[in-house]
Amino acid sequence: MRKFQLLPVFLLLGISPFLRGQQDDMESVFVNRIRQEGLHHSQVRTIAHYITDVAGSRLTNSPGYNRAAKWITGILRDWGLTNVHLEPWGEFGYSWSVEKCYAAMKKPYYANFIAYPAPWSGSTPHPETAPVFLMEKLDSAYIMQHAGQIRGHIVMYENADTVLPSGNEPESSRLSDSALEHMGDLYMLTRSMLDRFMPRIVRQVRDLRLIQRMGAVAYVEMSRDGADGAVFVDGFGGYRIKDQPALPRLIMEKEDYLRIQRLLKDGTAVLLDLDITTRFDRKDPEGYNVVGEIPGTDPALKSQIVMLGGHLDSWQSATGATDNGAGCIAALEAIRILKTLGLQPRRTIRIALWSGEEEGLLGSFGYVKKHFGNPADMQLKPEQALVSAYYNLDNGTGRIRGIFAQGNEEVAPIFTRWLEPFHDLGASTVTMHNTGSTDHLSFDAVGIPGFQFIQDPLDYETRTHHSNFDNFDHLRLDDLQQAAAIMAAFVYHTAMRDSLLPRKPLGKPEKFIFDDFFPE
Repeated sequence: MRKFQLLPVFLLLGISPFLRGQQDDMESVFVNRIRQEGLHHSQVRTIAHYITDVAGSRLTNSPGYNRAAKWITGILRDWGLTNVHLEPWGEFGYSWSVEKCYAAMKKPYYANFIAYPAPWSGSTPHPETAPVFLMEKLDSAYIMQHAGQIRGHIVMYENADTVLPSGNEPESSRLSDSALEHMGDLYMLTRSMLDRFMPRIVRQVRDLRLIQRMGAVAYVEMSRDGADGAVFVDGFGGYRIKDQPALPRLIMEKEDYLRIQRLLKDGTAVLLDLDITTRFDRKDPEGYNVVGEIPGTDPALKSQIVMLGGHLDSWQSATGATDNGAGCIAALEAIRILKTLGLQPRRTIRIALWSGEEEGLLGSFGYVKKHFGNPADMQLKPEQALVSAYYNLDNGTGRIRGIFAQGNEEVAPIFTRWLEPFHDLGASTVTMHNTGSTDHLSFDAVGIPGFQFIQDPLDYETRTHHSNFDNFDHLRLDDLQQAAAIMAAFVYHTAMRDSLLPRKPLGKPEKFIFDDFFPE
């Protein structure tokens, strides 16, 4: 009798121990197949080449972004995905690209300089040769007092940061066991931090407009943190229709900038040659994400969704290989692996590659508001309840070392088990901590489990992040193979579970951290 009394209990749990063992064995078989395909038959190099070398830089709405998106939609269809499309998320603004940039010192002697147009910079009407005026202050009163010296000049601002990085620390590193064990929150940015930071940016934008009205030829600013030819090129605003026309503006390598500054400080007149041609297009101001699906096969679960992705947009001084071509490459390769193996997911798997991330997670947050709801009022849409998880990769090209559980205690043991087959590849850490400033936050804000993987930093923060070095040759293709296999396994497990992943308690209504964070 006891034997038959126990059977309903196991049925209530959903599966017998024997069947559970069989299911575990099948999962192990499929994960091993994922590993084999990802590590020994990888297409990472091909995907990386087309996203970076062929497409070029991928500023949101730019020709380069559109080239990458067109290639990706084509390859997703070739792989057999359905519902492949470019999905608008809202108005972004101008399409912008660089057609020419030349910067050199003509007097007191000739020297060619490393410089890039700031995003959404205007053009010089023709090649310009003009003297340089070094401003002591960047504020409206000083600008008005020196209007005569600004007119007809290339303007620079006296920068107090005159020391190059020491070079004593290694530029590339991997996470040690100790670092993984004691990992805390990473890359965190709060609304209060933004509220303190943004007024400075607004003042700078207004000062630049005033410099433009005073008749400056161009404005040259110094790259942050750089040395040995590194230029970090990014910026705020400029893409909106009302931000234009803008002053021609260059971001110059630190050593070149400081040489000019020293010459001007000792009384030596400096003439610069500038030739900047940028192109604006407002035919289609919409921003677009790239979306495609592997349909679910379980009649009861196929309406539910597992998502993965990264942001496809980049800055324009390089081809955006590590930020965030790498995440898109891994996500695309994960999808290819699952399709190549012919796995039949119970839930629908949806890949989404975002635009507008660099301007404040615009693409992913626009998508979330459209499909799932707005955290400002927490009036959630029915589709929000159907998403099991979103997995994101956006911390460079380094291999996955684990995953941030985002304070979701119930998923931690699940993720720990899913990482076990990858311990030999260096991935074993599940931390309850969070990482910020990337697209999983858009999902987390409306109660959808959104996760970012832990990655080895390599030279992401020290060398490639937003810099002119962020090209194909800084990708670690072997690391991306490992990352793609792990992403594929996590997506597969999530798609095959009997139930959705556990969720944290839904937060209170609160404005999203980057929602309309750029003031008027």
